Amino acid sequence: MHNLGQTRSSQQHHHLLLTPDTFVRTALPGMRACVAIVHISPAAGAKFTQYTAEFEPGGELASASVQRFLYVLEGSLKLEIDAGARELPTGGFAYSPEGTTHRIVAAKAARAVIIEKPYHMLPLIESPAVIISSEAAVSSHPLNDDPDLQVKCLLPDTMNFDFAVNTMVYQPGAALSMVEMHWMEHGLLMLEGGGIYRLGDSWYPVKAGDFIWMAPWCPQWFGAIGKVPAKYLIYKDWNRHPLAGSHP
Repeated sequence: MHNLGQTRSSQQHHHLLLTPDTFVRTALPGMRACVAIVHISPAAGAKFTQYTAEFEPGGELASASVQRFLYVLEGSLKLEIDAGARELPTGGFAYSPEGTTHRIVAAKAARAVIIEKPYHMLPLIESPAVIISSEAAVSSHPLNDDPDLQVKCLLPDTMNFDFAVNTMVYQPGAALSMVEMHWMEHGLLMLEGGGIYRLGDSWYPVKAGDFIWMAPWCPQWFGAIGKVPAKYLIYKDWNRHPLAGSHP
């Protein structure tokens, strides 16, 4: 039963929590038999766009004019790119540089995270190349030497890339070692489990399916609660000076 007028979703000036009961689906240009749940975009002050794409059998998503990162949440997708095709199973991911012609096709129903952002080029630094891989192929490392908090970096930490996408897994009871405040912004999708997120001066229970946006310098902290590990996928802008993109 729906509790009329009640939701965990919250919008504040430096953070946003979106829970599945408030998701609205819409079609975007380049979609066929596919809809998007737009979680964050420049309309809310972000410098990137993140949405969940839900594909019907035979659904398609065409190229973007900007760089794009894709992570398969459920089912499988076929990525047609560079005159070839690659299957992306659940947990598979792909990065396509700005201006790369490609097409994403679903033979059966599937869901995927899509992150899109204009690329900020640096002098003498080559643009990044196409990446097609899977989370299972990426090794993890502990955050701040805590073995109960494991991180997988899905994109290379090189100056070619102006953003990062990681997955983080917290064992029950594990938590960030500090309240973070920094100039990078985040887009975060809870994948498994749950816990408590501090955003600004608010404390939110969160669980799989929730989305969080954190603006620059939003105080942030997470602790896993429950009997199963908590896992999320997180975006952050990276490898660029804080002044990048601040002037016309």
